[in-house]
Amino acid sequence: MEKALLGGGCFWCIEAVYNRVVGVQSAISGYAGGARKNPSYEQVCSGATGHAEVVEITYDPSMITYEEILEIFWVIHDPTTLNAQGADRGTQYRSVIYYYDEVQKAKALSSIAEVQKQWNDPIVTELSPAPEFYPAELYHQNYYSEHPTQGYCHVVIGPKIEKFVRKFGDKVKRG
Repeated sequence: MEKALLGGGCFWCIEAVYNRVVGVQSAISGYAGGARKNPSYEQVCSGATGHAEVVEITYDPSMITYEEILEIFWVIHDPTTLNAQGADRGTQYRSVIYYYDEVQKAKALSSIAEVQKQWNDPIVTELSPAPEFYPAELYHQNYYSEHPTQGYCHVVIGPKIEKFVRKFGDKVKRG
């Protein structure tokens, strides 16, 4: 198994999609990139810790590649908005790719260059070495699956899942 660490706005959205991807063993919502150890959701939301909401993705590279993980990432969020996704605003909602080694860094740089061709505005996704990852509180894990009729889930997360399914139907877990 290998890991990817990505932030693209609210972690509920990113986690909900990657938990549906063939080859992904787990997608865990959490925090990374800030100064405070073991931050709480409230501390991260204040913007004072410097953390981003991220998802730690554990995947089987024989079933899905790192490049495919990134390809999905570009489709399910807007990498051209600085510190924001939709109505969510603040540095904790920044677009970020944390890499675990130089191979991931090179693949991410190549992916950014390729996807930039599809956008008029510049890609503002941060690319940095993976810092310590802190899992979010339990009530954040599998949020969409636990609360599918909640307003945010219905209006924001649901359409992202639908977009993923339409674009990457062959990568959707069945059953």
